[in-house]
Amino acid sequence: MCGRYSFAPKPKQLDTQMRDVQRPVELHISYNIAPTHQAYVIANDAPGTLQTMEWGLVPYWSADGKNTGRLINARAEGIEEKPSFREPLRSRRCLVPADSFYEWRTEPGGRKTPYRILPENDDLLFMAGIWDEWRHGDAHKRTFSIITTPPNRELATLHDRMPALLTSADAQKAWLSPLPTDELLHLLHPAGDGWLRLYRVSEKLNRPGSDSAELQEEVPEQPTLF
Repeated sequence: MCGRYSFAPKPKQLDTQMRDVQRPVELHISYNIAPTHQAYVIANDAPGTLQTMEWGLVPYWSADGKNTGRLINARAEGIEEKPSFREPLRSRRCLVPADSFYEWRTEPGGRKTPYRILPENDDLLFMAGIWDEWRHGDAHKRTFSIITTPPNRELATLHDRMPALLTSADAQKAWLSPLPTDELLHLLHPAGDGWLRLYRVSEKLNRPGSDSAELQEEVPEQPTLF
């Protein structure tokens, strides 16, 4: 799964990868985006604009519009058949920009050690997402989910899932375009082996309320007995 990520882009990343996207004058930087938080997306209804939505999909047909955080991820396998995801896959897709995401390694005894994952070439990440809009009277909210795939070689050391990363400008453009479902599904696959790197970070990341640049600092690995 993908349960935590960061959006703290460098000026060079914005200038090279998001130069054609209209952005707020002051970007909101977050080193620890957690489920139900507001976050930036680039949606297919306004592909030239960075907009905010709430992480955790709330289907348009939801009775109460409550974001429980249970639909933060959508598995690529069978996504076109799931009631909550099939319509968004067809008509409401988005890119979820990030400079990195996090995953945890479960240690003996159940302790969870967090790792930061980012591209080897220091580019921004664009995760494939779907979005929906819930309305009831004057109330409305836009929410999104990040699509996941099986892991590549690097992520397999931590978890059995990873976000679907659209690693080329062509793939990102295609995801926002009106393609048939079968062509969209072909875009959802693990990033190539060697495309990502990872390192251990502070366990302060485990607290969703923690949010500072310190969370991205590398922490030395603990020595093992074997």
